[in-house]
Amino acid sequence: MPTGDRNDPFNARNFRVEVDGIRTEGLLTVLGIEADVTGGDYREGNEKLFIFSPRKLPGEAKFTNIVLKRGMTSDLSSWEWMQETLDGKLTRKAMSVALLSDAGAEVLRFNFRETWPVKWSGPILNAETSDIAIETLEIAHEGFSISSISGASEMAVPTVDKSP
Repeated sequence: MPTGDRNDPFNARNFRVEVDGIRTEGLLTVLGIEADVTGGDYREGNEKLFIFSPRKLPGEAKFTNIVLKRGMTSDLSSWEWMQETLDGKLTRKAMSVALLSDAGAEVLRFNFRETWPVKWSGPILNAETSDIAIETLEIAHEGFSISSISGASEMAVPTVDKSP
């Protein structure tokens, strides 16, 4: 039986978001952490058409917009940032999404560069339900990096050795 630390996946429910170093409270979901590189075919001039397949070369990198959803409160900071963009005053900010352990310690961080809002959606209002009002902010960015917090592997749940 193996004895050692397990490397369990992180829970998706434990996270926090920071915009310019300020924590954003009450977020329900973060969507769109995604990177994609388009590929293109390239055929060298000396290759015979039916003998060799074309070479694949990387093209443009694309990053999906980040979508943040939270319960709407009297905190209008998301709307105010969007309003600046609507007014032509583009304010780019640094944004991070930190994954947390069950104990609340940061274990992994996504750092987004040059973020700015491209879409804000207000809540769906319906008098026939008791749902909370949700606002959505879609944010464009120019790429991201992922960093593992040192010591995160030490936060893994150890395997219990039950051998006699």
